[in-house]
Amino acid sequence: MSESLHTVTTLPTEREAGCPFDPPAELTEARRHGPISRYTHPGGKPGWMVTGHDLVRSILADPRFSSRKELMNVVDFELPPAPPGEFLLMDEPQHSRYRKPLVGRFTARRMRLLTERVERITADCLDAMEASGPSADLVAAFAKPIPTIVICELLGVPYEERDSFQEQIDTFMNGETSDEDLIAAYTATQEYLAHLVAAKRAHPTDDVLSELADGDLTDEELKGISLILLAAGFDTTANMLSLGTFALLQHPDQLAALRSEPELVDQAVEELLRYLSVAKSFHRTALVDVEVGGHIIEAGTTVVLSYHTANRDPERYEDPHVLDIRRKSGGHLAFGHGIHLCLGAQLARIEMRVALPALLGRFPTLRLAVPADEVALRPETADIYGVKRLPVTWDA
Repeated sequence: MSESLHTVTTLPTEREAGCPFDPPAELTEARRHGPISRYTHPGGKPGWMVTGHDLVRSILADPRFSSRKELMNVVDFELPPAPPGEFLLMDEPQHSRYRKPLVGRFTARRMRLLTERVERITADCLDAMEASGPSADLVAAFAKPIPTIVICELLGVPYEERDSFQEQIDTFMNGETSDEDLIAAYTATQEYLAHLVAAKRAHPTDDVLSELADGDLTDEELKGISLILLAAGFDTTANMLSLGTFALLQHPDQLAALRSEPELVDQAVEELLRYLSVAKSFHRTALVDVEVGGHIIEAGTTVVLSYHTANRDPERYEDPHVLDIRRKSGGHLAFGHGIHLCLGAQLARIEMRVALPALLGRFPTLRLAVPADEVALRPETADIYGVKRLPVTWDA
């Protein structure tokens, strides 16, 4: 066992000025010292920070580490169990009870069948941008509407209710909401989902939620599942589209390569997922004493798995801090790994593969409308990293 061990201070740590795409410098420095560091959770509880690709991947696949919310030893009070249906914060067998009915509805084949619909939604957004241009906030005009419409159509959220639902989810995820507003948004969302579940039971339509409502899941379970799918299906992809465009605009050689070689789009999407890693980290708690990287993680200790440093691990990727859309980026952890591998990974890929080339093709002169250092970024307190607004312009 190593005698010297690096220590990471309590998160969130800020990103360096002028480096909006790189992980916080303190985490990158921690990775230089080794793939695992000591860490103190914000509540003062001792823990560990895992920054290396192979160790993060191994823990994600290790049943000796738990995802259960009530076992997260990160604050000085006991956390409650996850509400029914919110399977991201559960272990087996509860996790499979909720995830298994969804797996067949999110297969790669079924997601590919959605490509034509994603193309139409994207074209409609670009038409509206062009009609109101030659400038726009790319977040509001492009990055948010596309995944919002897609996931709401999948779950059967009525069209006229999508804007208000998107606003509520954004309130949860932006990292800047006061406790009072957070509680209000959560209550409003729960009330809305209760109404939606009741409507699907009474009058089923052609959507995932109606199919689930025809099974043995309770109303509370359906509400939890719906919240997970809507939040994950909207916020992560929206931030990948906006932050991914920002990254390409700041790397004109990569932007030019994607425009001139559209066949690179699949590699470009995987590289952007690796390079940006908007879902920055997740927690796991050791159920028993486990040796990780030459150190014993004691039972009951919660570790932070740093996805964005794992995806920049120089032992896994050559020149990991370089954006290279020709890179073979397979094996990245942007969607996690193991039983909690993101259910919507294929859907997110399709949305990015369709939307990014369509945007760049429609607006060949697309560029930032403000200096890069004036682009408003989400705070590190947000669960999902990204930009709040992305002002762009183009030649009419």
